[in-house]
Amino acid sequence: MSQDAGTEAVLPHGEGVRRRDFINIAAVSAAGVGGVVTLLPLISQMAPSADVLASSSTEVDISAIQAGQAIKAVFRNQPVFVRNLTAKEIAEADAVAISSLRDPQTLAERTKPGKENWLITMGVCTHLGCVPLGAGEGEIKGEFGGYFCPCHGSSYDTAARIRKGPAPTNLEVPEYAFTSDTVVKSG
Repeated sequence: MSQDAGTEAVLPHGEGVRRRDFINIAAVSAAGVGGVVTLLPLISQMAPSADVLASSSTEVDISAIQAGQAIKAVFRNQPVFVRNLTAKEIAEADAVAISSLRDPQTLAERTKPGKENWLITMGVCTHLGCVPLGAGEGEIKGEFGGYFCPCHGSSYDTAARIRKGPAPTNLEVPEYAFTSDTVVKSG
């Protein structure tokens, strides 16, 4: 009988600890779920809207751009120049002494390997943000055959490198990738 009495005394105490543990785990779990449910709308409202996500990248079909031609596209509400360089333009860009450039970059550094004829740059002058000429048909390309900024006279070569004028740096090359042989995606 003393053995049964000892067993009865031990079981209720053990069950009490188990109940208390269950109540603590349930309370912490409920608080965690409540915290997540409360924070989820706050965090999700900070995500970019659909129109912002849509403008975060631009795909351009380059199949119709002939050698020596350039087109203007829009990326993040700014112009982008996509230029198909000729073999002569590539040779001229490679012939320039890098040490003579204000912002030294080779054409290979500004293009993708295997696609050296495709030069993709932002169409915004690095001086004061004007849009240079030279991407459209019949536009002035400047004395170096690339782009010419009409605002203050900056001239860029065929690799969109600054050669003359007040612009401090080359036209910016955005992040881009070729998704196929005929499509390039900026962003």
